[in-house]
Amino acid sequence: MIEIFIDADACPVKDEVYAVAARLGLPVVVVANQKINVPREVGVEMVVVGDGADAADDWIADEIRSGDVVVTADIPLASRCLEKGAHALGTHGREFTADSIGGALATREIKASMREAGAQTGGPPPMTARERSRFSNALDSIVQRALRTAR
Repeated sequence: MIEIFIDADACPVKDEVYAVAARLGLPVVVVANQKINVPREVGVEMVVVGDGADAADDWIADEIRSGDVVVTADIPLASRCLEKGAHALGTHGREFTADSIGGALATREIKASMREAGAQTGGPPPMTARERSRFSNALDSIVQRALRTAR
């Protein structure tokens, strides 16, 4: 049975993950640096990790297995999960793959360099209903593919 892991501290699509997982009967592991409210339904586990910038990422990367799915905005975490044979989906519905992760990591480094040089890059805008729908569809597609592969 595959699991869906959520890098949850700043994840804007937790409810969408819960809905897809509930419909398909899959367990969800919510990982964060502090306790957050999760549905009380069976199949949703809350894991609180220690403080530290990468504590949740390290826990997920250690626990995820081939075929599992991670939902994260953290590109290095997505890369680590892909290396273990897991599927990785960004919080805006972009799937990270072996073909796309190198470019995503390079873009991340360029933006980090710009911020270090003083450029104001700002954060992502709030998600629209259309983006949430796109995310849900992408997650459903990835999970269906993972389930077919797991059989």
